Amino acid sequence: MCGIFAYFNYLVERDRRFILDTLLVGLSRLEYRGYDSAGMVVDGDKDEESFIFREVGKVAALRQKISEQKGLDTERTFVNHCGMAHTRWATHGVPSVRNCHPHRSDVKNEFTVVHNGIITNYKELRTILEKFGFVFESDTDTEAVAKLCKYIYDTQKTTMGSTLTFTGLVKAVAKELDGAFALIFKSSHFPGEMVAARRGSPLLIGVKTAKKLKVDFVDVDVEVPAEDDKNLMLPDRPKIRRTQSRSFFGEEGVPLPVEYILASDASAIIEHTKKVLYLEDDDIAHISDGDLHIHRLRRDDRMSSVRPIQTLEQELAQIQKGAFSHFMLKEIHEQSESVVNTMRGRINFDDRRVVLGGLRSQLANIRRSRRLIFIACGTSYHSCVATRALFAELTELPVSVELASTFLDEQMPVFRDDCCLYVSQSGETKDTLLALQYCKERGALCLGVTNTVGSTISRETHCGVHINAGPEISVASTKAYTSQFIALTMIALQLSDDNYAKLPRRNEVIDGLFNLSGDIKKTLALEPELKKLASEEFGTDKSSNLILIGRGFQTATVLEGALKIKEVSYIHAEGINAGELKHGPLALIDEKMPIILVMPKDRHYSDSENALKQVTARYGNPVVVCNDDDDTSLFTNLKTIRVPRTVDALQAIINVVPLQILSYYMAIDRGFDPDSPRNLAKSVTTA
Repeated sequence: MCGIFAYFNYLVERDRRFILDTLLVGLSRLEYRGYDSAGMVVDGDKDEESFIFREVGKVAALRQKISEQKGLDTERTFVNHCGMAHTRWATHGVPSVRNCHPHRSDVKNEFTVVHNGIITNYKELRTILEKFGFVFESDTDTEAVAKLCKYIYDTQKTTMGSTLTFTGLVKAVAKELDGAFALIFKSSHFPGEMVAARRGSPLLIGVKTAKKLKVDFVDVDVEVPAEDDKNLMLPDRPKIRRTQSRSFFGEEGVPLPVEYILASDASAIIEHTKKVLYLEDDDIAHISDGDLHIHRLRRDDRMSSVRPIQTLEQELAQIQKGAFSHFMLKEIHEQSESVVNTMRGRINFDDRRVVLGGLRSQLANIRRSRRLIFIACGTSYHSCVATRALFAELTELPVSVELASTFLDEQMPVFRDDCCLYVSQSGETKDTLLALQYCKERGALCLGVTNTVGSTISRETHCGVHINAGPEISVASTKAYTSQFIALTMIALQLSDDNYAKLPRRNEVIDGLFNLSGDIKKTLALEPELKKLASEEFGTDKSSNLILIGRGFQTATVLEGALKIKEVSYIHAEGINAGELKHGPLALIDEKMPIILVMPKDRHYSDSENALKQVTARYGNPVVVCNDDDDTSLFTNLKTIRVPRTVDALQAIINVVPLQILSYYMAIDRGFDPDSPRNLAKSVTTA
């Protein structure tokens, strides 16, 4: 969804050109999240002045608008400066300059704010503020936050004769907000200060210093009753006990030169620093005089009293295209390596053992569960569908796979002896997080499968597995899908390693995993053939519809393939279980309908053969994805995509790769950008 990026320097001299470029590059790193407009705010030439730039379209359009700004002194230097920027994915109001972030409290820009998430009670706030004379300039929910800042600030000053601290003001504002948000505030009343608040939407802070930090954590400031400290009785003082930071001061208590980078995603921070801390829900972060303090919105909420400063593992090269034209194609080709990274250190192929350290503490409890419930959205949901049969076979437990949004709509019954598995690439998917909260409240054991270390799902679940696929920039997920598939397969293998009767099946699957990387490389070699096929069979002169048919393990393959084609080429594609053909979908089949049939040699082969005959009898002309050792005469007059054969439980991983490549070239053939599909966002942080 929306992307937030902010840059704060203290005792580090930077000119405005550097600051503007840093903010623009930061936004470009967040482009993959999906957006329709962009904007930023930086300090002006006077103490209480700030400059706001906003533009519809790509970050490049914003850069162009700034470069054309007359009278902008880009050589002016700042020893202390705070600037923030934003990419907007429209939820309230159409894409337009007036709806771009940052939003302001008034024409003087006394308070400016950027926001990721949705404020659900913004209509009520807006109605109240309009009664007090505030004039709104946009249709967004975020503007109400900026104007609420000014209202509370002015009211406190008028009625109490004093002003709130910046932190106290943001706390007062946050307590009035319902919904999900990651917010960053800037104010002319508090020059050289920046405050961030988080609830439900991701936000992390990168720390860059020339010297090594003394400790690798930041203390959470603790509120104390006023009578505990008489010095805190003054109305303009925050009623907290502030301890000098142990991280950001030198040996003699002198502030260190420091730069802070705040962002929705680590990909925007990695080129500046690898030292980051993740804000928790209801954290308020205050940066002033080079120091960072973390506050809690409410007292005694039993949260940890420190926030660890972690080291990012990813490299800048991982979020760059390299020799590829698009991130999607790069990530498709990375799958031969990413699947190995998912398995590395977890499978001993010599003795065929699977050990997942993230499950160790809860392994016995998972095995005692009476039911397994998979909860996910989109591509992650398809990875659950793909592995459901293997889980049921190996664990001999009832298994259900639920869409997170439907799960919440129907208020599904959940019990203490259920184990719920939450699968999300980003670890921040809003519907999945709401389902997680729902199940935790009912005492279920919660297990997370995510690609993002430090994400909300990885922190809120009782145990879990990181898929280690590496950063995925393209909105259309490819390598995360195959890595999720493997991670879930490994979980099923470990849960069943105490069942001797399942040993032959486990060994068969593990042997298939050993050969998987090589099989994917062979499939990737089909790219020239698939590029030609995308143009000839599914080109722009063909129908704008497409049917994909599969059965058994391949049901998930055709669902995922159809989703990829819809996402990037904007073709109406539908994945259909072959067993359901004669229950309605067969009416769509004729000589003009493009069809892909996934038909590997597994136990459903004869059923798929029947489906093929039903389709060809209606003059259908399907392209068949089949195994390279399948010499049946059924395919004599048909176009085929021949892929390596592996164990049936893993064949879907091999079969989905050519569908990913096809979807990519179908998008290119139509002149679309596969990395940034219209109307879509990488991380869906709103319900």
